Amino acid sequence: MNILGNIFGDVCKTLFPIPEEVYIGNLKSLIAICVLSSIPLLKEIRNSELMNNISLVGRLFSENKGIDSIIRHVNSNSNVKIIIICGKEGQGHKPGSSLIALYKNGVDDDRRIINSHSPDPFLTVSKTEVKKFQSRVRLINKIGITNFEEISSLVHSIQY
Repeated sequence: MNILGNIFGDVCKTLFPIPEEVYIGNLKSLIAICVLSSIPLLKEIRNSELMNNISLVGRLFSENKGIDSIIRHVNSNSNVKIIIICGKEGQGHKPGSSLIALYKNGVDDDRRIINSHSPDPFLTVSKTEVKKFQSRVRLINKIGITNFEEISSLVHSIQY
Protein backbone atom coordinates (compact mmCIF):
# COMPACT_ATOMS: atom_id res chain seq x y z
CA MET A 1 0.00 0.00 0.00
CA ASN A 2 1.29 3.52 -0.69
CA ILE A 3 1.76 6.32 1.87
CA LEU A 4 -1.49 8.05 0.92
CA GLY A 5 -3.36 4.74 1.29
CA ASN A 6 -1.82 4.19 4.73
CA ILE A 7 -2.86 7.66 5.86
CA PHE A 8 -6.39 7.21 4.52
CA GLY A 9 -6.64 3.80 6.21
CA ASP A 10 -5.55 5.26 9.56
CA VAL A 11 -8.07 8.10 9.26
CA CYS A 12 -10.87 5.65 8.42
CA LYS A 13 -9.98 3.43 11.41
CA THR A 14 -10.18 6.46 13.68
CA LEU A 15 -13.35 8.02 12.27
CA PHE A 16 -15.22 4.85 11.34
CA PRO A 17 -13.95 2.00 13.51
CA ILE A 18 -15.41 -1.31 12.37
CA PRO A 19 -15.59 -3.82 15.18
CA GLU A 20 -14.91 -7.42 14.35
CA GLU A 21 -18.25 -9.19 14.30
CA VAL A 22 -18.03 -12.92 14.87
CA TYR A 23 -20.67 -14.97 16.62
CA ILE A 24 -19.89 -18.39 18.00
CA GLY A 25 -22.32 -21.25 17.55
CA ASN A 26 -21.63 -24.96 17.98
CA LEU A 27 -17.85 -25.28 18.29
CA LYS A 28 -18.08 -28.95 17.29
CA SER A 29 -19.51 -28.03 13.88
CA LEU A 30 -17.32 -28.26 10.80
CA ILE A 31 -19.05 -25.30 9.11
CA ALA A 32 -18.32 -21.58 9.33
CA ILE A 33 -20.19 -18.87 7.43
CA CYS A 34 -18.71 -15.64 6.11
CA VAL A 35 -21.47 -13.17 5.10
CA LEU A 36 -19.08 -10.58 3.59
CA SER A 37 -20.78 -7.15 3.92
CA SER A 38 -24.34 -8.42 4.43
CA ILE A 39 -24.98 -7.28 8.01
CA PRO A 40 -28.75 -8.04 7.89
CA LEU A 41 -27.92 -11.65 6.92
CA LEU A 42 -25.34 -11.80 9.72
CA LYS A 43 -27.97 -10.70 12.25
CA GLU A 44 -30.56 -13.11 10.87
CA ILE A 45 -28.17 -16.05 11.18
CA ARG A 46 -26.96 -14.91 14.61
CA ASN A 47 -30.54 -14.85 15.92
CA SER A 48 -31.55 -18.20 14.43
CA GLU A 49 -31.44 -21.88 15.29
CA LEU A 50 -28.88 -22.26 12.50
CA MET A 51 -26.26 -21.30 15.10
CA ASN A 52 -26.69 -24.83 16.50
CA ASN A 53 -25.39 -26.21 13.20
CA ILE A 54 -22.45 -23.90 12.53
CA SER A 55 -19.23 -23.18 14.35
CA LEU A 56 -19.43 -19.44 13.77
CA VAL A 57 -20.69 -16.69 11.53
CA GLY A 58 -18.90 -13.47 10.75
CA ARG A 59 -18.53 -10.72 8.23
CA LEU A 60 -15.56 -9.75 6.04
CA PHE A 61 -14.94 -6.18 4.90
CA SER A 62 -11.24 -6.18 4.06
CA GLU A 63 -8.97 -8.12 1.77
CA ASN A 64 -6.08 -8.06 4.23
CA LYS A 65 -6.70 -7.89 8.00
CA GLY A 66 -10.04 -9.66 7.70
CA ILE A 67 -8.55 -12.53 5.72
CA ASP A 68 -5.62 -12.70 8.16
CA SER A 69 -8.19 -13.16 10.97
CA ILE A 70 -10.00 -15.94 9.10
CA ILE A 71 -6.74 -17.80 8.46
CA ARG A 72 -5.66 -17.51 12.10
CA HIS A 73 -9.04 -18.71 13.35
CA VAL A 74 -9.25 -21.69 11.01
CA ASN A 75 -5.67 -22.71 11.72
CA SER A 76 -6.31 -22.61 15.47
CA ASN A 77 -9.71 -24.37 15.33
CA SER A 78 -9.25 -27.88 13.97
CA ASN A 79 -13.01 -28.45 13.72
CA VAL A 80 -13.69 -25.92 10.94
CA LYS A 81 -13.43 -27.72 7.60
CA ILE A 82 -15.93 -25.80 5.45
CA ILE A 83 -16.40 -22.08 4.96
CA ILE A 84 -19.49 -20.86 3.15
CA ILE A 85 -18.82 -17.44 1.61
CA CYS A 86 -22.11 -15.66 0.97
CA GLY A 87 -23.68 -12.24 1.07
CA LYS A 88 -22.89 -9.13 -0.91
CA GLU A 89 -19.32 -8.52 -1.98
CA GLY A 90 -17.80 -5.37 -0.50
CA GLN A 91 -17.51 -2.65 -3.12
CA GLY A 92 -13.97 -1.70 -4.02
CA HIS A 93 -12.15 -4.09 -1.71
CA LYS A 94 -13.78 -7.32 -2.95
CA PRO A 95 -12.67 -9.39 0.06
CA GLY A 96 -14.72 -12.45 -0.95
CA SER A 97 -13.03 -12.64 -4.33
CA SER A 98 -9.65 -12.20 -2.62
CA LEU A 99 -10.42 -15.00 -0.17
CA ILE A 100 -11.25 -17.30 -3.07
CA ALA A 101 -8.11 -16.21 -4.96
CA LEU A 102 -6.06 -16.92 -1.84
CA TYR A 103 -7.59 -20.36 -1.47
CA LYS A 104 -6.90 -21.23 -5.12
CA ASN A 105 -3.55 -19.52 -5.63
CA GLY A 106 -1.90 -18.70 -2.31
CA VAL A 107 0.43 -15.75 -1.84
CA ASP A 108 3.64 -14.64 -3.51
CA ASP A 109 6.94 -13.95 -1.74
CA ASP A 110 5.64 -10.52 -0.64
CA ARG A 111 2.52 -12.22 0.81
CA ARG A 112 0.33 -10.62 -1.83
CA ILE A 113 -2.70 -12.75 -2.71
CA ILE A 114 -2.00 -14.12 -6.18
CA ASN A 115 -4.59 -13.05 -8.80
CA SER A 116 -6.45 -10.79 -6.37
CA HIS A 117 -8.01 -7.66 -7.90
CA SER A 118 -8.40 -5.93 -4.54
CA PRO A 119 -6.50 -2.69 -3.90
CA ASP A 120 -4.41 -3.96 -0.95
CA PRO A 121 -4.31 -7.78 -0.88
CA PHE A 122 -1.23 -8.10 1.35
CA LEU A 123 -1.40 -10.42 4.34
CA THR A 124 0.63 -10.53 7.53
CA VAL A 125 0.29 -14.28 8.02
CA SER A 126 3.14 -16.44 6.75
CA LYS A 127 3.14 -18.53 3.59
CA THR A 128 3.18 -21.58 5.86
CA GLU A 129 -0.01 -20.41 7.59
CA VAL A 130 -1.64 -19.82 4.19
CA LYS A 131 -0.73 -23.32 3.00
CA LYS A 132 -2.09 -24.83 6.21
CA PHE A 133 -5.35 -22.91 5.69
CA GLN A 134 -5.60 -24.07 2.08
CA SER A 135 -5.12 -27.69 3.05
CA ARG A 136 -7.55 -27.64 6.00
CA VAL A 137 -10.71 -26.13 4.58
CA ARG A 138 -13.02 -26.25 1.62
CA LEU A 139 -14.60 -22.99 0.48
CA ILE A 140 -18.12 -22.94 -0.90
CA ASN A 141 -18.59 -19.87 -3.08
CA LYS A 142 -22.10 -18.45 -2.70
CA ILE A 143 -21.10 -14.81 -3.13
CA GLY A 144 -24.22 -12.78 -3.90
CA ILE A 145 -26.61 -15.06 -2.04
CA THR A 146 -28.30 -13.13 0.79
CA ASN A 147 -31.38 -15.30 1.31
CA PHE A 148 -31.33 -16.85 4.78
CA GLU A 149 -33.41 -19.88 3.74
CA GLU A 150 -31.03 -20.68 0.89
CA ILE A 151 -28.01 -20.52 3.22
CA SER A 152 -29.81 -22.57 5.87
CA SER A 153 -30.73 -25.25 3.30
CA LEU A 154 -27.13 -25.39 2.14
CA VAL A 155 -25.85 -25.88 5.70
CA HIS A 156 -28.35 -28.69 6.29
CA SER A 157 -27.43 -30.37 3.00
CA ILE A 158 -23.70 -30.59 3.69
CA GLN A 159 -22.54 -34.10 4.40
CA TYR A 160 -19.51 -34.33 6.65
